[in-house]
Amino acid sequence: MVARLVISPVVPQITADFAVSKGAVGLALSGMWAAYAVSQFPSGILSDRLGERRVILAALGLTASTSVLLALAPSYPVFAITAVVLGAGAGLHYSVATSFFARHFDQVGRAIGIHVTGAPIAGLVAPVAAAAVGVRYGWRPALLLGAAVAIPIFALFWLQIDRTPPARPDVRMRSQLEIGPLRELLGRPQIRYTMLLSVGGAFSWQATASFLPTFLIEHHGYSAAGASLLFSGYFVVHGATQPLLGTLSDRFGRDGIAALAFGSGVVGYGSLVAGAEAVVLAAIPLVGIAMSWGAPVQSRFIDVLGASEQATGFGLVRTGYMMVGALGSVVVGTLADVFGWQAAFGAVVAVLVFECLLAVLLTLRDRP
Repeated sequence: MVARLVISPVVPQITADFAVSKGAVGLALSGMWAAYAVSQFPSGILSDRLGERRVILAALGLTASTSVLLALAPSYPVFAITAVVLGAGAGLHYSVATSFFARHFDQVGRAIGIHVTGAPIAGLVAPVAAAAVGVRYGWRPALLLGAAVAIPIFALFWLQIDRTPPARPDVRMRSQLEIGPLRELLGRPQIRYTMLLSVGGAFSWQATASFLPTFLIEHHGYSAAGASLLFSGYFVVHGATQPLLGTLSDRFGRDGIAALAFGSGVVGYGSLVAGAEAVVLAAIPLVGIAMSWGAPVQSRFIDVLGASEQATGFGLVRTGYMMVGALGSVVVGTLADVFGWQAAFGAVVAVLVFECLLAVLLTLRDRP
């Protein structure tokens, strides 16, 4: 996660160095997140055949190596292509880890909530570190922070985690790519509703991860250090509320807690678009709560997938909703170029209004 999040705080330096627009950098970031999404499905298939440990080690190794190559990119096209490869490598991890937890924990919402706090912890450290390094040494050394974190974690994981047996070593990989069963899985009503919730959440998350620091700098007049500090504050709240919302969803239901998260986003992002500095400070925690939607919504997928479907099935739905959600970076970046930041993040508010209403309707529908 560090390898991807160190990019956002130095976007202004990247655009200036390569003489490209925010929309162009947004396109590269959307490509990175789209590749991250695409690799979710094959990672589940590989896990079934090879075991979780091998796949996660591959993800860490690819993340480390492509972080170095990204920092050395001599031109914008090379930068954009390398960002895509970085996303693909990093994306091998998440679905595999989630299915592993699902096989070992009864309270899967809490387990997923704790697992995904890795992203907010990275978000707490990476933006401030990247901004500090970027201001003093430039954006290229800032991007090397991804490799500086991934390499020792690769070594620790390789040394400390025993080999994990594959869940379905005898199943042919080709059989898991047959269109009929995949279409049937995606056509289930509960999967479709959860996909809709996830698409809006992913769109908003991508936009936030890519452009929140730049939005605070250019729209609200914060310094790079101040914007990165607020970005880290957002991740602190995000990290604290992920396991909380996951645990609450185990107890009170997925949809109601998802509605609470998305509703917080409507208020938080709306305040960011319209508010003065004091309102921005109050809005950041609401944004953090909103972007913790993953714990209840992803647990909803696990609830409706069979035990034998969880690795490949969860990877498939992750690829589907994240492919669409990855448009958040390029859409928001382009809207900012053409219409300004109010319109760009106003689009995020509109998406979250729809998601909140859908979650409320699902909650009311399921009441006895």
